[in-house]
Amino acid sequence: MRSIVNAEVSQHTMKLQQLGAKVNVINSTLCYVNFDISGFVLQYVYNVNYKGNYFLERTKPYPLAIQEFDSEKDVVELIKNDVDKFRNALKCHHIDEFVTMARQINRTFRDFEDTFLNYNIPGEKVDKIYKKIQALGLEIEIIRDNAKELFDGDNNCIK
Repeated sequence: MRSIVNAEVSQHTMKLQQLGAKVNVINSTLCYVNFDISGFVLQYVYNVNYKGNYFLERTKPYPLAIQEFDSEKDVVELIKNDVDKFRNALKCHHIDEFVTMARQINRTFRDFEDTFLNYNIPGEKVDKIYKKIQALGLEIEIIRDNAKELFDGDNNCIK
């Protein structure tokens, strides 16, 4: 089985190089981490490469590339904090609406990318989209600045 995978990697590498890419094939370990918090699923994926670097991504409830780390300790600490935040948010926040909006933002970004990479968009439409993105960012800042913290110093939900 390993020889079949290696052959496929070699074939893909060759095709990418023909496109002009520089390809570095590394051996690594891919880890899936799952949490079920009363039916709410959190999933993380991280890759550990031969240099000992860790690339972490949250895949559920919505995809989010998080960060690259130098140590497993940092990966575990970030996952722990993230899970704690979701666990508390499930108790006292509009988590379903939040997840729905996060997924919509992801879909909107994919549509945005598809549109700008595949179509000639007039300058005034580019400006219009940019202004709406800025307005959304400003609205989120205003809401955050005027909202109460969700957690107290002990990471407990404030209702």
